[in-house]
This record gives sequence, C-alpha cells and structure tokens, in this order.
Amino acid sequence: MPPLEKVLLNALYLAPGASGGPETYLRGLAPALARARPEVRILLATTVSGARALRAEGWGEFATLHELPCEEGQRGRRQLAEQVLLPRLARSERADVLHSLASIAPLRPAVTDVVTLHDVTFMHTPTFGRLTTAGMSVLVRSAARNAAALITGSEAAREEVSSVLGIEQARLTVVHHGYEPARAANATDAATLRARFDLDAASRVVLCVAAKRPHKNQELLVRAAAQLPPDVTIVLAGHPEPYEQELRALAASLGVQERVRFVDYVPDADLEGLWRASACAAFPTLGEGFGLPVLEALAHGLPVAASDLAVLREVGGDAVHYFDPRSAGSAAGAIGAALADPAAASAGPARAARFTWEAAADATCEVYERALARRAR
Repeated sequence: MPPLEKVLLNALYLAPGASGGPETYLRGLAPALARARPEVRILLATTVSGARALRAEGWGEFATLHELPCEEGQRGRRQLAEQVLLPRLARSERADVLHSLASIAPLRPAVTDVVTLHDVTFMHTPTFGRLTTAGMSVLVRSAARNAAALITGSEAAREEVSSVLGIEQARLTVVHHGYEPARAANATDAATLRARFDLDAASRVVLCVAAKRPHKNQELLVRAAAQLPPDVTIVLAGHPEPYEQELRALAASLGVQERVRFVDYVPDADLEGLWRASACAAFPTLGEGFGLPVLEALAHGLPVAASDLAVLREVGGDAVHYFDPRSAGSAAGAIGAALADPAAASAGPARAARFTWEAAADATCEVYERALARRAR
C-alpha cells in the first residue's frame, strides 16, 4: 500500500461564520488530523475570506493554506475553482488524497478522492431555492457516484443517502463527528449577554443554535412559546437567512414576539456564554446528517429537547427528551420535561464524551488509506 504523506482538504464552501455544520466539521477535523498523523502534510484549499480567517487563527502552524479566487455564493467562480483549479492544485502538490468536506467535489479530481456526504435533506425538504437545489443535486450525485470513498456522519445519514441517491450502503463509511472543548475555553459572561440580547435576569433561556432555514424548523419553537411558562424565553441563534423574516412575522401574529429573541451568528466566546447562560437547549430540525448542536448542548450539561429523528437518537441516546417535530404541543411538553431534568448535568457530558474529533480523525485516515490501497491495485 502506498504511504499516506499528503492530504488536500477541499473547503471551498467556507464563508466564516455562515457555513454552519460543515464549518464546524472542518474546524474540528482538520486540527485533529494534524494531531493524529503529524507525519502527514495537511493542505487546505479554501475561499479568500476563509483563508484570511484561518490564517488569523493560526492555522498556518499545522496546515498549508491555499487561497483560491472565489467566495461561497459566487457560483461561476466557485465552479471554476472547484472543477478546474482544485484538481490542478492537487496534481501540482502531488497530494495522495483530495478530501472534499461538504458533499460537492471535482468531477475529475486528478488524485484519489474522498467525499463527506453530510446529508441529502435538501433533496426532499425545502431548504434552498429551486435553482440552488437543482444544481446541488447534480453535483452531489456526481460526487457520490465518482468518489473513491465516501464518508457520512451517522448510520441514519448513511441509510438516507443510500436510499435517496441509490448507492450501496457499503460504499459509505460512518465517521461520527466530535466535540472539541478546547475551542470553548473563554466565554462572555452571562450578564453581558443578557444585556446585549435583552434577556431578563430572571428568565430561563431555551437555546436553539442553527441557521435560520426552513428544514431547521424554528417555527415549531415560535409556536410552542405560548405553551411554555411565562419566565421562559426562546433564543434562536444562527446565521440569518430569508426564513427569519417568516419567523419574526409568525411571532408577531401569535403575540409571542417578547418571548422569542433572534440572534445572528455569534463568535465562539459569545456562543460559549450562551450555552452556560441557558437552562435548556431545543432542536426542532426536520433532518440532519449528524446533529452537532445536540452534541454541544449535551457536552455543556444542558438538558436537551429535540426532534424524534433516528439521527438525533443516534447522537443523544437516552440523554435527550424527544418530541414530534410537527407538533408544537409535543415540543412544549418535551421542553418542560427537559427544564425539570436534574440528571442532565451528568447524563449529557457522559453521553457526549463518546464522540471525539480524535476518534473521527483516526477513522478518517483509515478511509484515506483504504481508498489509496484500492486505487493502487
């Protein structure tokens, strides 16, 4: 088997602070790969803004950053960078493996390629516009069909991807994501955050961390707000998208606008502070590939209420209170149960400790090595 010496990570989707789960995946996996295999050189191709942000955070200490002339949202430039410049870079750098981290990959990668398919929720649940959905569907299907190896974050995602794309489950290796507490060492104090987001000092915060997109289903929490005790305030924290305006209008129409706070993407210190200031976390999603925010909430010892989906049960196990993601009453009941759950402080961290980026890095390197071995035959 040829030795694994150089890996090129494709992060051409990176818009710092707006990329959601795939950004968290990158930020957890890449440093863990460098720690797990110090003899392997890590290269990373990303956007102009992505490279700027990662350089400022010191990523040049463990990875060689390549800035390609595009930004997420610039369709033409992104396609040129991903389909032409990225394979050219992989070839010129003599990379052993090109790993595309967010479901889309070059059609002709020039080297052994691995693709992480997080989920295909967007193909059956309204998430993006029609044009974006159609274009992504073509690219994701091509990536799944052509890659030397495929990774997904959960057994539930593997079953969904296999079913929707019509590929054998055996082609997909499940590599669970992890949680990295070192990134959350500093935290903005609770008093500062309560003042900033207009939260009463006595209110109990129910925190939902997710981009405001239809499939994240924050509407359910807005509808559940009126059924929760009057001292409970729901905080919806995440990158704002057009769906947020629908949520604001719904809150106003239901008369619960004072019970719901809309918070944009926040830096790590503020997010850590919000976790610590919250009484409960709630996740009403209609579909996920893994469910990293659930894992983060558990790691912080928060009681959690979440949609009764196979993927979230895979992550949360018995440490989560589950609800029907189509029923506001069910969500309110689960949130109430979570708020009254004294065992969560120990059950959550114990559950979260099963998932580490170190384990994810080891398993990912094994996928690289198997893919190289198959190509060498």
